[in-house]
Amino acid sequence: MDKKMMLKDSFLKRIGVKDSKLKEWQNLKLIKPDGMTSDHIPFFTHESVKRAQKIKELVNMGYGTSEIQKIIKKVGLPGAGDPVKQKGKTDQYLTVGVLAEKVGVSPRTIKYWEDKGIIEADMRSEGGFRLYADVYIYWCELIKDLQLFGYSLEEIKEISDLFRDFLEIDRDLDHHPFEKVDTKLNVMLEKIDDLYKKMDQLNRGIERWEELLNKKKKEITSLKQQNTKRKKSKRKKRDE
Repeated sequence: MDKKMMLKDSFLKRIGVKDSKLKEWQNLKLIKPDGMTSDHIPFFTHESVKRAQKIKELVNMGYGTSEIQKIIKKVGLPGAGDPVKQKGKTDQYLTVGVLAEKVGVSPRTIKYWEDKGIIEADMRSEGGFRLYADVYIYWCELIKDLQLFGYSLEEIKEISDLFRDFLEIDRDLDHHPFEKVDTKLNVMLEKIDDLYKKMDQLNRGIERWEELLNKKKKEITSLKQQNTKRKKSKRKKRDE
């Protein structure tokens, strides 16, 4: 989460090559963007910086691009992380504005939730440009649901923290002390039970309102029909 990212101009400045050279490397599949924004703008991470610097070192040592391709295919680039992915689509991330539009809230709300620590950007630039994975559409909808259930943002922040704790524990259970894990898991179960209770109350409330609204809708429709007949009757008498 919250990995540093940069747009193309910053990336070119960081690795010290021209745009034409980067395009050449991309066409030869030596390097590719780490992802795309929802506006189809490519971005790069520090892993790509290391990779580009290694490619640049090989070029300076006299290796041609075809030779670099063979080196990457056989052994990869030493010290530059995993080989660049050749297959599959480039990961796409959402800007604040697009995420807000898909969730049905304002960009200010998304930023406020982030300021509160409820959500965290997957990628951010040094200038504050932030990107979010598609999963945040679902998570933001859950935040809106919790608000409907009567949860405050402070309570939602607590649930969000517990969810992150769960992911961390689930990723590597043996890395965490038994006592702390047991305590956190008990708290998670309590929060789930609390949410079940609120959902049950909400469901009973929805049933009451459905019954009331169905009844009143029939009564209102009946009154509307009576009023229409009364209007026609009055018009008929006036015409006579």
